[in-house]
Amino acid sequence: MGLTTIAKIDDLGEARLLILALKSHGFHPIEGNEVGLAGFAGAIGPSGVPIVVPGSEAEDAKILLDSLREDFKKESIPDQSDQET
Repeated sequence: MGLTTIAKIDDLGEARLLILALKSHGFHPIEGNEVGLAGFAGAIGPSGVPIVVPGSEAEDAKILLDSLREDFKKESIPDQSDQET
């Protein structure tokens, strides 16, 4: 069973939320302390926090992850209709 990186997330908080969401939906993402450079478990490179899952789960996990990220974007955009002009 190989591992597949399905995304690299710039924000550590968002990455943690996504990992938790994947777990709650039955996926098995690899925790940050389980990956990293030798001697530097969980080290995060300049390209972001890798979200890594078993290869057999990668396609479905990526679909869920992309959907969740779209929902995050919608929630972060202020609703202009509620603001007075």
